[in-house]
Amino acid sequence: MVLTEVSEEVRDALAAGRPVVALESTIIAHGLPRPRNLAVAAELEAIVRSLDAVPATIAVLGGRALIGLDGAQLERIASGDGVRKLGRRDLAPALAAGADGATTVSATAFLAAGAGIRVFATGGLGGVHRDWTHTQDESADLPQLARTGIAVVCAGVKSVLDVPATLQRLETLGVGVVGYRTDRFPGFYLTSSGEPVDWTVGSPEEAAAVIRAREGLGGTASALIVANPVPESEQLDPALHDRVLNEALDACTEHGITGQAVTPFLLDFLTRHTDGASLEANVAAVRGNVRLAALIAAAL
Repeated sequence: MVLTEVSEEVRDALAAGRPVVALESTIIAHGLPRPRNLAVAAELEAIVRSLDAVPATIAVLGGRALIGLDGAQLERIASGDGVRKLGRRDLAPALAAGADGATTVSATAFLAAGAGIRVFATGGLGGVHRDWTHTQDESADLPQLARTGIAVVCAGVKSVLDVPATLQRLETLGVGVVGYRTDRFPGFYLTSSGEPVDWTVGSPEEAAAVIRAREGLGGTASALIVANPVPESEQLDPALHDRVLNEALDACTEHGITGQAVTPFLLDFLTRHTDGASLEANVAAVRGNVRLAALIAAAL
């Protein structure tokens, strides 16, 4: 039984060697409010097409893992009730149950790489959570990227996480990180997290050269993170970010929120208490990442 389906457009592009960019669907189903989510999903696909690449938004619908959605399928992910949030470990149960689900970074990377897609654009990665020494809470994104050969263009990791610990964990797992025109790791909503990166590329062609070199090394596949900062003009005001994040962390402790509920709570708190400014910075970062991913895919 075939439970993974690649759209005809994506299949033809891959066969012809045309550039393809994978896009995750969690931002559509769970990251943005309705109806803005559907408009942004369509906008991101349009950005990819404007640069002569093919978008491959990935999701699970009716128990089928779809690589490349049509308009009706995008709308179903954006507007449907009961759309699950699916990491890599959730794929088999979701397929067996005939469920609808939006794929996270770990699930999207796994499915995209399996289809032969080399470049994936997202907003921010998951990572090591704050108070890891007590909670042992780490995103499934990290170990999945350690065994998935794909380039991920992102704006760093979500700023509510422990960024230094996440970078250390990526190093331990052997996941490559290069900054795009920056020597500082991006802070998702912020242009810089303040943490350095060891390697920098200055163009899509340079990023493509690193991807080719990684692929040419052989051995165990692992991802390459291309860390692309949101422009300073579109970042969340750093002082506002720091103040509201500290308030969010206090509220999290006060309400006894733990485990998987922490990150959604913190992100929602930031959105509400910055009057939507964090949401706009998120969308700006995703737009920039999608554009860069399409240029890198073309350079490959």
